[in-house]
Amino acid sequence: MHICGNVHGFIWESMTQNNCNTYLIDGSKRILVDPGHLDLFGHVKEGLKELGLERTDIDLVICTHAHPDHLEAAGLFQETSAQLTYHEADWAMVKTMMAHHGAAFQMSVDAVRPDFFLSEGDLYVGDMNFQVFHTPGHAPGAICIYQPEGRVLFTGDLVFKDGLGRTDLPGGDGRLLKESIRRVAGLDVNWVLPGHGEIISGRDEVKRNFQQIESFWFAHI
Repeated sequence: MHICGNVHGFIWESMTQNNCNTYLIDGSKRILVDPGHLDLFGHVKEGLKELGLERTDIDLVICTHAHPDHLEAAGLFQETSAQLTYHEADWAMVKTMMAHHGAAFQMSVDAVRPDFFLSEGDLYVGDMNFQVFHTPGHAPGAICIYQPEGRVLFTGDLVFKDGLGRTDLPGGDGRLLKESIRRVAGLDVNWVLPGHGEIISGRDEVKRNFQQIESFWFAHI
């Protein structure tokens, strides 16, 4: 589905599938954000096909964090020219997870090795400019990506519509999660594109959502 500007979304509406929302930024370079689980990538493949695209048309894969439901399918791009990037702290987490629980995942550590690390600050891809925010709490290397043009915020599992990311997984930290949410809540945002669930649109609705999260959920983490 087209969301706004050059952003498209492959949104999961089935609560029986534990997979993340995947987003395509279709600019001078094509960026895929959070490719999802390996065995559920067909959902994304069909979405790309509807746009006349294939895996080989993707230039950069960005993972907002390295939990398997966001990262596994990145291995499918290992044989293409696409680069893979996420935060260095989550690369350390991946190596630890694979060392202890590798048999539980549908990926190898080499298949999801980043070509470069994301860090706080500006990110230039082709003729597009983004701002990267390191937002730990759900995962140690979780990031949010802000696209000033269109005022779009990709939040991964930091915040959702009327909710926030869990902190009971390895690397989770409630104090850091609250600090991270407060940081991005001050941005001028028209669209919140979360890792799961519904998209939030409209500046007033985005503000209301952040206020609701802080007033209700902060007391529980």
